[in-house]
Amino acid sequence: MTELENEAWQGFLYTHDRVWREVEGGLAPLGVSMAEYGVMALLGLAGRDGMRMSELARQRLMSSGGFTRLAERLERRGLIKRNQTVEDKRGFVAVLTPEGRTVLRKAWRQQHADLRRLFFDRLDDDDLQDLARIWARLRPDEDSPSS
Repeated sequence: MTELENEAWQGFLYTHDRVWREVEGGLAPLGVSMAEYGVMALLGLAGRDGMRMSELARQRLMSSGGFTRLAERLERRGLIKRNQTVEDKRGFVAVLTPEGRTVLRKAWRQQHADLRRLFFDRLDDDDLQDLARIWARLRPDEDSPSS
């Protein structure tokens, strides 16, 4: 790596680790891990119709087995419910329970406060636009060499 590449990479790793740890620490009193929060946040955005389990696993970049175990933990705690899909009896849709929505609202408030303090308040709109552009270029669907 060049010195610039190393500086960029190390900066990303440090920032990721710091933000991750602090956000995770903010969620801990709610009894929610970052992985659980990620799933619950997707379900919150999906609304009352929920989301197919396979789509949740894909969006969280998890194996189906790992995701199933995570979903089982959330279901045992009463935060989500899994229902068979009407059109495909082999598929399942996950939805937040009322308790899950309550926990998610608290988690969203905590995470947003932490992200504001650690990230957003330190950047201006130009910085955020640059980051949004960069993250878009690094998406897996942008793996073509011309990007």
